[in-house]
Amino acid sequence: MKSKSPLVFLFVICTSVFISCSAPAEKENAIDLAKVKSDIQAMEDAYAAAEKAKDAAGVAVYYSEEAVSYSRNQQPVTGKAAIKEDIAQRLAKDTSGNHNVYKVVDLFAEGNMAVEIGSWTSINPSGAEVDKGYYMSYFQKRDGKYVCVRDMNMTTSAAK
Repeated sequence: MKSKSPLVFLFVICTSVFISCSAPAEKENAIDLAKVKSDIQAMEDAYAAAEKAKDAAGVAVYYSEEAVSYSRNQQPVTGKAAIKEDIAQRLAKDTSGNHNVYKVVDLFAEGNMAVEIGSWTSINPSGAEVDKGYYMSYFQKRDGKYVCVRDMNMTTSAAK
């Protein structure tokens, strides 16, 4: 019996060290999801405002330099400069007067990354909904702020 006693003691010590070391790490890495959601929603609101103002540079602030955007019915667009140009062309062609509203639906965050699932609604000048859909954006936190690295969207209703 005495020969097992040091092994039990060693097991108890190792388990205690493991538990005590892992508990603070969880607290240090805890993410305030409400804050992240608020930050991401503010980015979506700024994106919508810049879109409404036909400000492609303002919309492109959302993206990282190496972002890839997967938009409906077109090939992926790679790089912030190319995304900005794509947005500028789209905004220049749009004469509808419609504007989009973006809303964070669900958010997952860990470490320096966040994944947003959101909804978008296109509204005409009289306030009626003309189209809607969902999008997903993957963000990385860089220099204390989130930037979109990948996004894609889909429509759930046919444009009227």
